[in-house]
Amino acid sequence: PHCIYLSLLCQIIHEHEEHFKRMNEDSLMHAPEFVIKPRSHTVWEKQCVRLHCTVSGWPDPRVIWYKNNVAIDPLANPGKYKLESRYNGPVSEYGINFQTHIVDKFGVSFGREGETMSLGCTVIIYPALHRYQPEVQWYRDDVLLSPSKWYHMHWSGDRATLTLTHLNKEDEGLYTLRVTTKSGYETYSAYVFVRDADAEVEGAPGAPLDVRCLDANKDYIIVTWKQPAVDGGNSILGYFVDRCEVGTTHWIQCNDTPVKFARFPVTGLVEGRSYIFRVRAVNKSGMSRPSRVSEPVAAMDPADRVFVDVYTDIEGIVPGRPLELQVTEATKNYVVLSWKPPGEKGLEGVMYYVEKCVAGTDSWQRVNTEIPVKSPRFALFDLAEGKSYSFRVRCCNSAGVGEPSDPTEATTVDIPSAPGKVVPTRNTDTSVVVSWEASRDVKELIGYYIEGSIVGSNVWEPCNNKPHIYRFICHGLMTGEKYVFRVRAVNAAGLSQFSAESEPVEVKAAIASPAPPYGITILECVRDSMVLAWKQPTFIGGADITGYFVDYREVIDGVPGKWHEANIKAVSERAYRVSDLKENRKYQFQVRAANMAGVGIPSLPSDTFLCEEWTIAVPGPPHDLQIREVRSDSLMLLWKPPVYQGRDPVNGFYIDIKEADAPEEAWRGVNNKATEKAYMKIKNLMEGETYVFRVRAQNKAGVGKTSDVTEPVPALTKPGTKEIVVDVDDDGVVSLNFECCDLTPDSKFVWSKNYEEITDTSHLSIETKGNKSKAVFSALGEDDIGIYSCIVTHTDGASAGYDLSAEGRYMFQESFSFPPPSCQLVIPLKSELAVELMEKGRVRFWLQAEKISANGKVDYVFNDNVLSQGEKYKMNFDKNTGVIEMIMESLTPADEGTFTFQLQDGKATNQSSLVLIGDVFKELQKESEFQKKEFLRKQGPHFIEYLSYEVTPECCVILKCKVGNIKKETSALWYKDGREIKADEHLGFTEGVLKLEIAQISKKDSGVYEVVLKDDRGKDTSKLNLTDQGNLKLLYTSRVTNSSTPLKITSTDQGIRLYTFVSYYNDLLQVTWHYKDSAIAFSDRIKSGVVGEQLWLQITEPTEKDMGKYAIEFNDGKGGLRRTVELCGQGETFTLFLSDRARVAGGLPDVVTIQEGKALNLTCNISGDPVPEVTWLKNDREITSDNHCILKFESGKFASFHITDVNTSDSGKYSILVKNKYGTESGDFTVSVFIPEEAGGKKK
Repeated sequence: PHCIYLSLLCQIIHEHEEHFKRMNEDSLMHAPEFVIKPRSHTVWEKQCVRLHCTVSGWPDPRVIWYKNNVAIDPLANPGKYKLESRYNGPVSEYGINFQTHIVDKFGVSFGREGETMSLGCTVIIYPALHRYQPEVQWYRDDVLLSPSKWYHMHWSGDRATLTLTHLNKEDEGLYTLRVTTKSGYETYSAYVFVRDADAEVEGAPGAPLDVRCLDANKDYIIVTWKQPAVDGGNSILGYFVDRCEVGTTHWIQCNDTPVKFARFPVTGLVEGRSYIFRVRAVNKSGMSRPSRVSEPVAAMDPADRVFVDVYTDIEGIVPGRPLELQVTEATKNYVVLSWKPPGEKGLEGVMYYVEKCVAGTDSWQRVNTEIPVKSPRFALFDLAEGKSYSFRVRCCNSAGVGEPSDPTEATTVDIPSAPGKVVPTRNTDTSVVVSWEASRDVKELIGYYIEGSIVGSNVWEPCNNKPHIYRFICHGLMTGEKYVFRVRAVNAAGLSQFSAESEPVEVKAAIASPAPPYGITILECVRDSMVLAWKQPTFIGGADITGYFVDYREVIDGVPGKWHEANIKAVSERAYRVSDLKENRKYQFQVRAANMAGVGIPSLPSDTFLCEEWTIAVPGPPHDLQIREVRSDSLMLLWKPPVYQGRDPVNGFYIDIKEADAPEEAWRGVNNKATEKAYMKIKNLMEGETYVFRVRAQNKAGVGKTSDVTEPVPALTKPGTKEIVVDVDDDGVVSLNFECCDLTPDSKFVWSKNYEEITDTSHLSIETKGNKSKAVFSALGEDDIGIYSCIVTHTDGASAGYDLSAEGRYMFQESFSFPPPSCQLVIPLKSELAVELMEKGRVRFWLQAEKISANGKVDYVFNDNVLSQGEKYKMNFDKNTGVIEMIMESLTPADEGTFTFQLQDGKATNQSSLVLIGDVFKELQKESEFQKKEFLRKQGPHFIEYLSYEVTPECCVILKCKVGNIKKETSALWYKDGREIKADEHLGFTEGVLKLEIAQISKKDSGVYEVVLKDDRGKDTSKLNLTDQGNLKLLYTSRVTNSSTPLKITSTDQGIRLYTFVSYYNDLLQVTWHYKDSAIAFSDRIKSGVVGEQLWLQITEPTEKDMGKYAIEFNDGKGGLRRTVELCGQGETFTLFLSDRARVAGGLPDVVTIQEGKALNLTCNISGDPVPEVTWLKNDREITSDNHCILKFESGKFASFHITDVNTSDSGKYSILVKNKYGTESGDFTVSVFIPEEAGGKKK
């Protein structure tokens, strides 16, 4: 990074050197020369004026301004003159010229005592060098501020912020941000006003301010303050001073009775300790808030704080006279004297005696008889009020007492006289500059308080809460209102009487010179001249622009030359041909605007243009694009044809449009066919969107250059916008009427036809009165068909247009001729008669006429009877909007019928009816009565949201409702089944919500719950049914159902168990088990049950036949929730169960037939893990192994059955039973023994 910085620095130094070479190629001295001389200005008295000139010379000339041949010294008249000299050359070290811009500025701010306020500006410094930090300083009234508990300052690298942590009136003033770089500094200032906090006692005065300690000694400290501007409506009786020892929070009142003088000597202090002070004002209404505390001060003599030994002891020398004795503080009750020690050297230990004498006598009395003072400053208390005294001082030391000083007389500070004439002057739309003649012979003036009042209101408001010395700018005033002002002076003795009221002044912007024009473009270029065009300044200074001045300069090899005046006399159009140029040379231009206040500053230099003749065949660019009649969905665009026509005359124009923030490729055409007119209404705009426009001209050769782009304009109808209204009087005279609510004293109505100003008044006369203007046709004919428009100057674009030809289509009902007497004139309606319900159940009948004059009349008819204004019917007719309405408090059965509004405006008429009968009327009446009851209900405590319920994840039920219009005395009672619920039922009330919690609801909690709100204004009730037949089960099962876990499978000793868990279970929950979408019929082998929060299905001794899809279904009354699981051979639990359970794998026959005496041997395979237990049965009774029947189980796999010599008693049913923890299985077979002798082999 360091290498990059050095590289950048070297590049800047090189560019700096090259710049100076271009600026002074011949390296010779050049005498100063005026390129553009100062122009004369005519300005209003007390207005600011800026004089400009352009000079050249090498090195940079020194400029001195003169007035009447006397050099102007800015320091001799601070604030009156400000001189600036700006040259192109860099002025900082290393050739880096920093450019500082302060943007995003804080404005005039208003705060209140006790609040926090932040002031901030964004600072842009170019070039932006890494790690370079400018010096950022904040000032108040030109006094540098330092960080403290009152002021926090922050610099983020591009934004400077000052935070006033706790506003007091001491913080009021002009705040200035100063940003200093190597190249100079930039400043920005704005005023901060601090209003009094609300008084703790109504009518109490504002708090005093600026509490300070003027003199501090071991015996006393003199506290001073400034009186507040606000006395609460009653004169201030005096002030109380409080003290607090530093390090404590205990405040002690110093005076028992209020003091009127704004200074007070505080005594009774402990020597060496530090104190802070505050002051409170009092009037007959009460005490003010305390002031901001003073800075800490120690109670000790100045000589004890800093001792410097400047004398050496010379024995036996009596000191001389003290020097320059004077009275530095003087009130009716005390004075403070100060002097200088005697001039002799060699004195040590000099002390002083003070003597006083009543004026007119020669009787001197020593004041400090016991102990002489060490400090050359002394305060005398307890002087007799009304008497005048003289004072003198003697020096003393060990050698004796010296001669007295020259005596002086004490002078008291009296209340100042009232200021003289007060002169207010226009400043901005919200401020006025107030100046006044100073009070005469005032001593120790602190400043002045200014008050303002709207004319006729007799209500005075303070303009400043901190005394101000010079003229003052009163901000925060209402635009257009007339104010008067008065001023009073303040010193330590008190406030003067008010001055006489000023003359009224209207609050509006003062006239100033215009801002610079901008957007300089070339409309045509020939060999020796160019036609320029530019845009009107954004700020015209409050007065019409009277003309423009154009300057030009030649640019050679990128270096601009000297500026030259192109026109001596101002030009009124925003286009001008600059002549006497040289072909194939490059030029830059600048333009100044002028009004009656003077000539404004020049525009920025234009781009560099080459002076060469245009030979292109297509036209040049149109110019002077203007936008009027802006509405939410349309606007009117006007332009002037190009100066350069091209090879052929212009025969049409194309308009392009795009959104302001859209890219260049977003341009699109408005018209596919060229328009011959120099204006077009742009329709179908999107409300609130911001657009820009441009225009192209065409001739036979093609379409030419695009015009300059307009300024962005939002598609919005501004509040208060009016349209042109057509009026036809009783004599058939047609007039166009336009009204503007935002008039200024300089505004004018300008009427146009087809957007060309009307100058011929033979057919059309203009009448303007107040904020209304009328264009009256004397004899309306077909030649008068066209678009009429009216624009109001010195407003924010107030304008409207009217297509009279379109008006004719609906204005005359039978034909389109001007004007046949037999035609029936019809008042057009925007909407027919309609009805709607309003607050309190009131019924409103209304319609809107599209156009109606101020002379329009309405008859309100019900069932052929004309209605009149009264208690039942309230009629309103807004002739500005055309809205006509009739309001009824309520409907009764007698109001069923037909309502009609009959309109008449001159000879034009119309009417509209509404039939209210049958079910339509009954429904409207029913709804009206309901709305009225609702209104009455809401006058007292009422339910905004009625009683409802919610179930928590813990299955607790919370009953809740939202209430409104409650007060401290409002009671809320809960009932269940008509019995009040006690306070231990978890009642709660927070932020308008009333709740009742029911923990783990069950059947015993079912019932009808009710809440009753009640106070002296009325009551309201809300009920909720929580019964088995109601929604108790529904709300519970819904929550429990959603808390259920997925269905799972586990194995048990008896078989397989399917289970799920729920958050909470009770008897309200209903479930159904399903197998293959059919409800399961439970048996001894398949059972269901509940253990805690576990719901289970047990399958004992499962087999392959039990495989399939199982489900548990929760019935919550809303369609239910089903949890499913698949029991299959591939399932881990079921597979383990089948593979590890005890099984008889095979080997046993179903029937064994054997001859008596033979041997029987049977063997079968046994499987299972763990190894099963084997049991043999005969005829369902267990048998054991013996010599006759040998039973074996070998290797955990093979079971054998052996009888060596069977007999008939061995016949029967045999079973082998195997069992382990995964299940039990059996194998059965039958043994039949027969005797061979029996015929036919009969079995035994």
